[in-house]
Amino acid sequence: MFYWDPMYFVFALPALLLAFWAQMRVRSAYNKYLKVPNSRGISGGEAAERLLSSQGLSGVGIEGTPGTLTDHYDPRDKTLHLSQGVAYGKSVAAVSIVAHEVGHAVQDATQYAPMRLRTGIVGLVTVSSWLGPLIFIGGMLFNSSSLSWVGLILFSSSVLFALVTLPVELNASQRALQMLTSSGLLVTSDEQNGARTVLNAAAWTYVAALAQVLATLLYYVTILSGSSRRRR
Repeated sequence: MFYWDPMYFVFALPALLLAFWAQMRVRSAYNKYLKVPNSRGISGGEAAERLLSSQGLSGVGIEGTPGTLTDHYDPRDKTLHLSQGVAYGKSVAAVSIVAHEVGHAVQDATQYAPMRLRTGIVGLVTVSSWLGPLIFIGGMLFNSSSLSWVGLILFSSSVLFALVTLPVELNASQRALQMLTSSGLLVTSDEQNGARTVLNAAAWTYVAALAQVLATLLYYVTILSGSSRRRR
């Protein structure tokens, strides 16, 4: 059947390799700077409190979350969710990740347009990312190009989400580096370079995510266009 088409790997393999490389890079950077203590001797949780206070974000909460590298800011409940290793760690990596998530909180507070757009389409993408491919496959199975195009359009929302996510994450990292420097949480140039390494490595995971959805979209367009030509 068409969804076992080996041609899919022509599109998907480069993006999958990029994703694998990005994950290895971010874990390597995280593990390296997890072992490098920050000279202030401050934990990630303490850094979060100080950065939130310096930005006037007294309404943002801090809670724990299970796992590793699962740290995130949730605009729905205005809360930083920090993994145990980050919340209690006194490393360069810990305060760097915290600063990135505080960067998202600042985006939320200042109504940063790309973040508002991303938050607004989360519900749509959650549904369309799995419904779109099903409709696309159904259209191919029932020889209905119109139905397949509907599925393709729905799936395209995933591309939009990944595209919008990239500037959101890059901007949060930029804010993080500025906050870490201006607040004095990272004092030496080596610490600041370490933070930049961790955050830049993380950024590549979002580039890889965009590449993966683009590759899938291009594959769908290619087989649908080929199918339309065969019907003529």
